[in-house]
Amino acid sequence: MAKVLEGLYYAESHEYVKVEGNIGYVGITDYAQHALGNVVYVDMPDVDDEVTAGEEFGAVESVKAASDLISPVSGVVIEVNETLEDEPEKINADAYENWIIKVKLSDKSELENLMDAKAYTAFCEK
Repeated sequence: MAKVLEGLYYAESHEYVKVEGNIGYVGITDYAQHALGNVVYVDMPDVDDEVTAGEEFGAVESVKAASDLISPVSGVVIEVNETLEDEPEKINADAYENWIIKVKLSDKSELENLMDAKAYTAFCEK
């Protein structure tokens, strides 16, 4: 069973957001990295790009497949995880430690549309 952490928000497209104040750390879930297999490339937006909840902001490629990244929140990208440019496999090692983008949230009420750990676990078991 994939690891699901308490205190994060989860999207049906298998991205998570960890919120600290008005900053969201966005990445893919442990479930998603298991489904993808060995991650070989992460396509990320640029700093200062805007992301919109429910819209694509990049992609993750594995030896098996490529998967679009769908932002769970709206806001402005204030940092990208540059480590993943050279070491995308870190997502496989720990998907929750290796976030993809850091976003300044423009509308925290969007978090209400996401699932908590319990709901996401149930969603993944379907």
